[in-house]
Amino acid sequence: MQLSISDMIIHAGPVGQLVMLTLLIFSVVSWTIVIMKARLFKKIQQESSAFLETFWNSTNLNEAHAAAGEYQYSPQAVVFIAGFNELQKINKIRNRMDGGGGVERLDMQLATMDNLKRALRKAQSETINELASNLPFLATTGSATPFIGLFGTVWGIMASFHDIGQRGSASLAVVAPGISEALVATAAGLAAAIPAVIFFNYFANKLDRVDNEVGSFSTDFLNLVERDLLSRV
Repeated sequence: MQLSISDMIIHAGPVGQLVMLTLLIFSVVSWTIVIMKARLFKKIQQESSAFLETFWNSTNLNEAHAAAGEYQYSPQAVVFIAGFNELQKINKIRNRMDGGGGVERLDMQLATMDNLKRALRKAQSETINELASNLPFLATTGSATPFIGLFGTVWGIMASFHDIGQRGSASLAVVAPGISEALVATAAGLAAAIPAVIFFNYFANKLDRVDNEVGSFSTDFLNLVERDLLSRV
């Protein structure tokens, strides 16, 4: 008699069914995260390219800031808005304190760059951490589900040996159904773990690339501001 995987799961014991349900939950949540992250990184790539083009074609920072709000999925736009807002706060303070000598102007310029660097680093860190949310679940799925499936298999094999002892027979007809049902748990664990590991590495590489691109943009933005400050001396 041929037995499908669904029949094996239905005829499995309570522990086996609980293991399969746990693996199913892990798998569903993992694939939900994969789909969401795939869409998110696609939007990030599209909007980041559009924002960078807008930024470098802008005649001044005010014009770039007015357009940056349209690119909410662009990490560069988020970092730029944080840096621009920090510059606005610093300029208000400088306007109130202006009128000193060249040494004071130099000190203020150094303070401006330090504050701006901290603001950009904070915005970049918060943005990358937000993009990395839920990725640890994929890592957990990849490392935990094979062992959960193995537990189900070991438990099923123990139950099969128990049946052998009760029936007093070790024939293949007695052993095979229980063993096959138990092995389904290991297969299910691997089926949940393999895609999770693959996509975790894929999105981790994507995240590193986004982090590097944001870091490069922050450097370019700092260079623009520094050149503007030096031109005022």
